[in-house]
Amino acid sequence: MLDFGYRIQTPLEAIFHSHTNYEVYYFHEGKCNYLIGDQIYHMQSGDMMILFGMTLHCAKIDPSVPYVRTIVHFEPSLLRPLLELPQALNVMEPFEELRNHRLRLRGEHKEEAEQLLAQMHVHQQRGDAIGSNRLLLAFVDLLYFIFGLCEQPLRDRQEFSSDKEQTVQRIISLLEHSYTDDLHMEQLEERLHLSKSYIARLFKDVTGVTVFHYVYRRRINEAKIMFLMEPSVTVTEACYRLGFKHLAHFSRMFKQFVGVSPEQFKRRETQG
Repeated sequence: MLDFGYRIQTPLEAIFHSHTNYEVYYFHEGKCNYLIGDQIYHMQSGDMMILFGMTLHCAKIDPSVPYVRTIVHFEPSLLRPLLELPQALNVMEPFEELRNHRLRLRGEHKEEAEQLLAQMHVHQQRGDAIGSNRLLLAFVDLLYFIFGLCEQPLRDRQEFSSDKEQTVQRIISLLEHSYTDDLHMEQLEERLHLSKSYIARLFKDVTGVTVFHYVYRRRINEAKIMFLMEPSVTVTEACYRLGFKHLAHFSRMFKQFVGVSPEQFKRRETQG
């Protein structure tokens, strides 16, 4: 299945959703925060997202300005015959390995992406078998374009051994389920059956940040989503819901990660 919507402008309600298909999302214009899992992306014209559809995601837009986007949903199985051709590359790899990834397209890359999408639209408009087949082939060309831009991020991801990555993924999975709890390294040591010094060193080596830097960043990301999706939530309420014991600590960490206080962030998002 290939579902292609070109330069869609219909208004959109901010509802988190997921789907079994992969997705290519291209942002033409408007004012949009794209929320994927625990990440918030402030979209700019020329931004392209590749999405592993099962991750909860939604777009929060400013309805006072046109919101123009192109979206492709597709089943990976649709492309299997083309991927089995001699010398074909696995253009699914960015979706499978990077899962959810933003490409900031500018200059020639932005121009090429928009030409590819426009050509897909031309083929779609034919409304016959030739148009459908040419649409599919044009989409494969788009996927090769994406694959080329993802080569470096894919290489970066493969720098660490699979054993290290799997262990860190176990740590992250545990943190995802308990990041609002009163966490201590001793708890991680007990649950993972690894020494806390090894956990700390390995996590920093693979992710570049400490365990508690990750936890605090995760909490602050969730606070931003909370303020965006639930404007009535107070700063104090968010603080305690996310596991902070003191409002001053929450405000300090929020400003460290976001650059403004939680009150300023709420006011800025409310006033647009």
